[in-house]
Amino acid sequence: MSIGNWIAVGVAVAVSVLLVTVLHWLLTHQLSKVWSAAEHLVRRCRYSAYAAATVLGVNLALPNASGFENPRFWYPIFQHGMRIAMIASLTWLGLTVAYAVTDTVLARLSVRNGDADRRSRRLQTQVRLLRRVAATLLGLLAVAAILFTFPAVAALGAGILASAGLIGIIAGVAAQATLGNMFAGLQLAFSDSLRINDVVVVEGEWGRIEELTLTNVTVRTWDERRLVFPVSYFTTRPFENWTKHGSSITGVVMFRVDWEVPVEQLRAEVESFVTNHPLWDGRNWALEVTDMLDSGLIELRATVSAADSSARWKLTVELREHMLGYIRENFPQALPRNRTEFTGMDEEQQYAAMWPASAFRRSPVSRRNGEETAESG
Repeated sequence: MSIGNWIAVGVAVAVSVLLVTVLHWLLTHQLSKVWSAAEHLVRRCRYSAYAAATVLGVNLALPNASGFENPRFWYPIFQHGMRIAMIASLTWLGLTVAYAVTDTVLARLSVRNGDADRRSRRLQTQVRLLRRVAATLLGLLAVAAILFTFPAVAALGAGILASAGLIGIIAGVAAQATLGNMFAGLQLAFSDSLRINDVVVVEGEWGRIEELTLTNVTVRTWDERRLVFPVSYFTTRPFENWTKHGSSITGVVMFRVDWEVPVEQLRAEVESFVTNHPLWDGRNWALEVTDMLDSGLIELRATVSAADSSARWKLTVELREHMLGYIRENFPQALPRNRTEFTGMDEEQQYAAMWPASAFRRSPVSRRNGEETAESG
């Protein structure tokens, strides 16, 4: 290549980069005021746009090797490398544009409906999954395009297409688990069985769906751990979804107290506490006797409704703590205790049997006798 060719390449690259810079300035300072996607395009496509502009400029200005009588040995290799770089950079740019567009949709769904809205979370899950599918397909096409730039691979193209059926069967058997997970992910997203931010109980662990991909589901537990499951797990095994049809939920608090407790007064106290609590959603509350145990205890169940699982947890914890203090202060005789019946004993013997520590207390007469014995000794 002559100096003039290198100058042409430099000019083409400079013009391409200048165009991207101008477009970046317009998106940042002008179009961002009227177009919500401008901010996401700038954030996602900043580096990929400059890379694509540079490579595209080089390829446009680069002369063909056939135009030279005796091209240097490295020039065809360089030209082929730039062709591969153009495919890779344009694929990168296409991926970032697709992610920027879907980011705009996701942001609009989040602002308009909120993360707690079931329909919004379903659409967000589907959009995230679809863009992963599109990115995977685009990546596969880019890899195929790069491979076909090699003459040897292009020559094998006809044979590969002729045996595509056999290759498809072999690939399907080899990637059975991966393909099963991919179809399971699509099934979960479009059957509305699982959504981003759903509250689930899996393997006894309570958490929220943090990420749903074509292969894995990530559950973020209450203590900030991450549990990663294959997508096929949720299509083959049962799990609890607390937000399948809404986020409202009922909490339960169990009490075991002595049968002498005044249930009506406890019910009135539960009503007073729950109805004045800011986390109660106003739907329902109750206090019921659910069982009478052989040990002389009764089992009480208090139920309260809340707007979501977080509010339910806090409301039930505070109700349990409040009722513990209320019973201890107002009805200490109702705290759980064991009953024993003594027959054939006078009152002092029954007292000593009920309270064994009193049997070791020495009476004044025995104490005096002991002191006299010590003095005589």
